[in-house]
Amino acid sequence: MGREDESMKIAISGSHGLIGSELATRLTNDGHQVIHLVRKASESPSEIFWDQNGEGENLVCLEGVDAVIHLAGENISSGRWTDEKKKEIRESRVRSTNQLSKALAALKNPPKVFICGSAIGFYGERGDTIVDESASGGFDFLSEVCKDWENATEAAKKAGIRVVNLRTGVVLSKRGGALAKMLPPIMSGLGGPLGDGRQYMSWISMDDEVGAIIHILNTESLSGPVNLVAPHAVTNKEFTNTLGSVVHRPTVFPVPAFGLRLLLGEMADELLLSSTLVKPTKLEESGYKFRYPELEAALKHALTH
Repeated sequence: MGREDESMKIAISGSHGLIGSELATRLTNDGHQVIHLVRKASESPSEIFWDQNGEGENLVCLEGVDAVIHLAGENISSGRWTDEKKKEIRESRVRSTNQLSKALAALKNPPKVFICGSAIGFYGERGDTIVDESASGGFDFLSEVCKDWENATEAAKKAGIRVVNLRTGVVLSKRGGALAKMLPPIMSGLGGPLGDGRQYMSWISMDDEVGAIIHILNTESLSGPVNLVAPHAVTNKEFTNTLGSVVHRPTVFPVPAFGLRLLLGEMADELLLSSTLVKPTKLEESGYKFRYPELEAALKHALTH
């Protein structure tokens, strides 16, 4: 570990998701052996069935892997946050992470590093206050989920495994996530800022999301929470106007906050109207160089790849 030219055996959960699929492809192309942790019967030698409702009994087959990257979790923006939906969001992250963490800790030859998903939702609503990894967490639903999610890696940490919690921002991809949802109204000429548009969006290109995870994989000095965001956060209004400019569409129809709340309830405040100005302090101090530090270039790349 620690040398980028070493071939590693790496297990990934959520490898068919937006980020996981890109990461798995990149790691495979770089010459690493990727094992896919899947929730259905495995269909190939590169897949391992993982019963997240069990005790992790079959995860003993992870004996000897170099790294585990855990990205699986219920989609937080796929529907209104009912009590049942919120339970699924929490349990899909906390229970699975706790189970995986304990299973890895119990191995005779555990992985050197356990990289686990988290999100900048950890920080909650912060207005225009700049936050980095040293900041405390918020107190809303997503903040509490992220705290419990990160705490669920404790067993692995106590076993001496290097644990990294990926506090990811808005990942730019036309294939899914926030950008894919914003494109249709923008392309129709009916898009505009959300609410007053003054809330900060901390974003990252897909290339840098994957690049940063690989950098973390190879940088033994990195542990604990690491913010995966570009260096230059923008307001929602700036983001919307830049996107409109890139696709040559007007962005003159703001979406009122009350309409978002009426349509989406609690999700509107925490996902769309919340302001979080996050800095990637630990990434930059560890020497990571962003391919797309500026929004316009990042959007142009995301929309053409």
